[in-house]
Amino acid sequence: MTIAEETNVARTSNGLVDELRAWLEENWDPDLTVGEWWERLGMAGYAAPMLPADSYGRGLSRGDALAVAGTIAAFGAMGAPTGMSIGLASPTITTHGTREQIDRLIPPAVTGKVAYCQLFSEPGAGSDLAGLTTKAVRDGDVWHVDGQKVWTSGGQFADLGMLLARTNPEAPKHQGITWFSINMHQPGVDMRPLKEMTGHAMFNEVFLTAAEVHDQDRIGDVNNGWAAANTTLLHERSGMGAGGGGGAVGRMARAGGVAGDLDKRAGDFAPQARKTVTATELPKEKKDDSARKRTSPAQGLINLARDFGKLDDPNIRQRLVQAHILGSIARFTTERHKAVRSQGGDIPGVANFSKLLMADIVRLNRDLGMEILGARGMLHSYDDGEQKAMAQLPGGAGAVAATAQALGAQALPIYGGTDQIQRNIVGERALGLPKEPGDLSKAPFNEIPKNA
Repeated sequence: MTIAEETNVARTSNGLVDELRAWLEENWDPDLTVGEWWERLGMAGYAAPMLPADSYGRGLSRGDALAVAGTIAAFGAMGAPTGMSIGLASPTITTHGTREQIDRLIPPAVTGKVAYCQLFSEPGAGSDLAGLTTKAVRDGDVWHVDGQKVWTSGGQFADLGMLLARTNPEAPKHQGITWFSINMHQPGVDMRPLKEMTGHAMFNEVFLTAAEVHDQDRIGDVNNGWAAANTTLLHERSGMGAGGGGGAVGRMARAGGVAGDLDKRAGDFAPQARKTVTATELPKEKKDDSARKRTSPAQGLINLARDFGKLDDPNIRQRLVQAHILGSIARFTTERHKAVRSQGGDIPGVANFSKLLMADIVRLNRDLGMEILGARGMLHSYDDGEQKAMAQLPGGAGAVAATAQALGAQALPIYGGTDQIQRNIVGERALGLPKEPGDLSKAPFNEIPKNA
């Protein structure tokens, strides 16, 4: 990107922030309910600003979308709904749905009225997702669904599910799958939470027995669900590779009707407003403190090492530098992709190798955090009540966060496609390497040997 282009981007971002602040001055009211505030935010395009302008977004880049979230938080307003409704379902429906489906399904998603979960993985179809066996059989305008899904994040709070089901068992495995938006509140959908070693139950297994989904909720063509699934996975991996983020702080409200937050007061979920202060207005000691807090993506670990008196340990210092470098590379990759996309281009495989990089980062942070904590790392809080007590021990909330991150670090290299799958995709699609021997992708699914 040239200096002139960078200047234009900066001007665009500044104009966006000014416009958003003016809109917030007119529309933010802490006494609104969560549902009322999300209705305003979503229908103005600020809840999912990366969606196209004609699909209830604003067509912004990821960087500008983060600027929107940061501006809302700095203003002191409650942030947009988070989760799969905005991050995964809405982009997929925008890309593959009809105009009628966009206008019917996306507004409830961006305004937080519904929460989605992802019904992709199965006990026998995780890394090999195209090997799924959950079937949908058509009967007029209704499809009858039978099968089992697993590792369904947030399923216990979901109103709708992004369902992949096999609709033609005689077609090759990638060509007989269809993508549906299915109602989770119906007979035949049995949700069973799976408690993890972190103490939480983010994942679930789901049993579908004669569940129904109307054909009007089929996204894309029959048996062409693999294309829609790749769109969903692209956005999932891009979000993981960018490390998530956003400007929202404070207690988070959950979208959808199950969690029960829509009727609560929006102001109770809002962060405290922060006055925007330039660096020249800060006292010297505040400048130094502000710079120290924002110098590194590894700042949490740096602070933890300082608290435990290990900042001068050469091995710890070397690994802190490594964490800083890898975190910076992840950020630069996101910014580079944003710049390329703004010029109408793309970087093949960027979502996949960004997710691989983030998997390396979480493993490094896990090991480094445990090395800094030492014996303290063997203690962990498994419920919210214990967390407050644990935060009073040496290391405080930073140590609580480090143990939680260490126990959860095993998940990201697996969900959203394992590291091995990401390497295969990068090799075959980005580098043009030959497929692995024994490829069964062209064989009819019902003729493939079990577990092949």
